[in-house]
Amino acid sequence: MTAVVGDEHPDDGADEREDDWRGRLDHADVEVEAEVGAILRGRSRELLGELVRPHRRPLAFSALLIGLSVLAELAGPWLVQQAIDRGVPPLIEDGDAGTLIGIVVAYLLAAALSSATYNWFLTVSGRVGEEVLLELRMRLFDQVQRLSISFHQRFTSGRVISRLTSDVEALSELLGQGLTSLLTAGLLILGIGVVLLVQDVKLALVALVAFPIVVAITAWFRRHSERAYRETREAVAGVIVHFTESLGGIRAVQAFRREARNQELFDALDERYRDANRWSSGLAAVFGPSVQAVGRVTTMVVLAVGGWQVTQGNVTVGTLAAFLLYLRRFFEPLQDLSQFTNLFQAASAALEKLALLLDERPSVAEPAIIDAVELAEPTPGELRLENVTFGYAGEPVLRDLNLVIPPGQTVALVGETGAGKTTVARLVARFWDPTAGRVLLDGVDLHLLADDRLRRAVAMVTQENVLFRGTVAENIAFGRPSATRAEIEDAARVIGADAFIRALPKGYDTPVQRRGGRLSAGQRQLVAFARAFLADPAVLILDEATSSLDIPSERAVQRALRTLLAERTAIIIAHRLTTVEIADRVLVIDDGRLVEDGSPAELIESGGAYADLRHAWADSLA
Repeated sequence: MTAVVGDEHPDDGADEREDDWRGRLDHADVEVEAEVGAILRGRSRELLGELVRPHRRPLAFSALLIGLSVLAELAGPWLVQQAIDRGVPPLIEDGDAGTLIGIVVAYLLAAALSSATYNWFLTVSGRVGEEVLLELRMRLFDQVQRLSISFHQRFTSGRVISRLTSDVEALSELLGQGLTSLLTAGLLILGIGVVLLVQDVKLALVALVAFPIVVAITAWFRRHSERAYRETREAVAGVIVHFTESLGGIRAVQAFRREARNQELFDALDERYRDANRWSSGLAAVFGPSVQAVGRVTTMVVLAVGGWQVTQGNVTVGTLAAFLLYLRRFFEPLQDLSQFTNLFQAASAALEKLALLLDERPSVAEPAIIDAVELAEPTPGELRLENVTFGYAGEPVLRDLNLVIPPGQTVALVGETGAGKTTVARLVARFWDPTAGRVLLDGVDLHLLADDRLRRAVAMVTQENVLFRGTVAENIAFGRPSATRAEIEDAARVIGADAFIRALPKGYDTPVQRRGGRLSAGQRQLVAFARAFLADPAVLILDEATSSLDIPSERAVQRALRTLLAERTAIIIAHRLTTVEIADRVLVIDDGRLVEDGSPAELIESGGAYADLRHAWADSLA
């Protein structure tokens, strides 16, 4: 139950891992491009394999069903041949319709079997597809939650949404439509090829001459469409990112009259998406008709050769009719394969991005279970920083910092913007690990603590606290869902939020609306305080946490803070004098170094950096 807002940021311009790959593709030679593409394809296949492996039995059963359906469908043209060659002559000669009726009944049974098994196949494969997508979405959400703050600062929310929506949807289309087309088309092509050879070898060889041509066309299409669909996925991600970020910051957009510029940027991204779709659609427009043309020419050639064979008595009319029916069905699946190729390329590009996201590793990793160390209960809350050095993108922020905060002490960190105050708080909360040195809680290095144990011990309240969809009570209990209603109300009462909450239309059961829009900034801050206090951490970090409060609310919070921080280790980052003065101890940080340390009264009396800052604050309020 932590949030991050501060004055120091890691390199916000750092590229995503996928952009690193893409950069290599943009500037590398052909060999490197092929190597990178092979790696990405290999990883995406591994991911797909991991997702479908638990469903091998239902997949095998669905393969059996589609096999039966194809066999029943292949029986159709053969039964037509039997009807023409064996059922019609008796009917013409002596009016005996028994054979023809039997063949018609067999045809109807084959059609019913094909339809039933195909429907059953769709049911089974559809269930498997949904289970795979469910697993993928759960893995993605879990991964995004576990990744470190540094990841979320360089990987925008729009890109994450793009992964969870458009990329997952591309895979959904592949599983829902593409694999069905692939299995059906593949089995039909294989089965019809065998049947054609059995029916008449000469005619089959005439027909199969077209097959290498189709293979060559398919290879050309696959080579070009792979890049086209990758560009499509990247383009749609850009559209989603810009759209999401523009709406997320709509107040700033309208306040600074940014609409026209944002529209220009969106138009450019949308045009890129349109061009990428035109490219992929153009390739499909060439591939599909080309295969169709080859099929029609082949059919005409077979009809001509087969008709001549019939006149010579080498082939029966029924055999020629069945052969043409099979040949037509032979090229129809090739058309389906073109559609599958479209879906496959789109899904492959999406899988590459999903695999890269799932392969991300937290920069702040949890210890192995066997290496994890437990804290004492209750946790005293002693903090110790030993020779801590830390920087962003090679730029040092903290330099060889040593600090001890005894249990129960309230410490205020002050200094100029960018001095390193928020960095200290984030290291204590272990949003990052120090470049050098150690941060210890009750003598235990933070990197040896399991993440859930650390979060129970250390909580942070910042000036921008997000409220989630739900009631006020649910938001207060966010860090401790098992809390009773009485405990929730007690926490709000102690922090001074009970009065305004009860004045809401439904009291504690009032929905807070999107991002807490029903509440004022000060009220949201008080709810965040109540949330933190209910969680009852051993160490509480307040990062500019009173900056959004008006004077009456701040006074109420100050009274609550004096009581609630009395037996709790606390780090306060604030520019307001009233907040700093409740601290037992003030630490002045300048350029990443601790330059003053003492009580507020002692530092004012010494006339040093803190006294200067205090005078500056006082002058700003005058």
